[in-house]
Amino acid sequence: MTSDEKNSSVQLAGKLQCCVIIPTYNNSHTLQSVIDDVLNYVADVIVVNDGSTDETTAVLDLNSAVKVISYQPNRGKGYALKQGFRCALSSGFRYAVTIDSDGQHRAGDIFLFLDKIEQCPDSFIIGSRLLHQENMPGGNTFANKFSNFWYRLQTGINLPDTQSGFRLYPLRKISGMHFFTNRYESELEMLVRSAWKGINVDHVAISVYYPPREERVSHYRPFIDFFRISILNAFLTIIAFVYAYPAMLISKLLRIR
Repeated sequence: MTSDEKNSSVQLAGKLQCCVIIPTYNNSHTLQSVIDDVLNYVADVIVVNDGSTDETTAVLDLNSAVKVISYQPNRGKGYALKQGFRCALSSGFRYAVTIDSDGQHRAGDIFLFLDKIEQCPDSFIIGSRLLHQENMPGGNTFANKFSNFWYRLQTGINLPDTQSGFRLYPLRKISGMHFFTNRYESELEMLVRSAWKGINVDHVAISVYYPPREERVSHYRPFIDFFRISILNAFLTIIAFVYAYPAMLISKLLRIR
């Protein structure tokens, strides 16, 4: 993007009362470049240091332009996001874009979220990745299709990428919701329960960078995290058919009357 386009993004973010939240855990080698990139497009940035044990604290000490939340020990991405949401709400923001600290997301795509939310206020916007591209981990495509299937079953909504961490949250719409999970599965719970609450869920196409395998840092634990997500999906599916779908049907019938 040109300098004028970057300035336009900063101005639009300010107009829409939107900040960026960067949850981070032991990604000190990419964190600074992510912060620098994000600050080109949004003036207000909150970094949540989720119990990092590497050089993350030293990196953040050099960044006076961002607000930092730090705690020990590591409590999971969901917990970090909730701390960021609480801070953003108390600071008067209406929206928050979340972006991962590992460098896979392109900060320039923030403008896509801002443009979308200007057209569709108070929506929950997911950044949809291309699922067949260079260096993408083989398991990601299967895991995402698996997640998309369960999300459609639980909400009736078809999304192309339910696992993306690049999102825009409508803070005021979700502020009264109490999410039970604290780790990777939290992003799924937030997405499903927002749909149940009647929040419009939409998506924008984003670009993503996957480094070669030898340079990749991932905190995803294939067996444990997949098991936790599977348990959550089973629970959400039961709730969907016992409570969520009947409640949405009753609400629709009342609106018709």
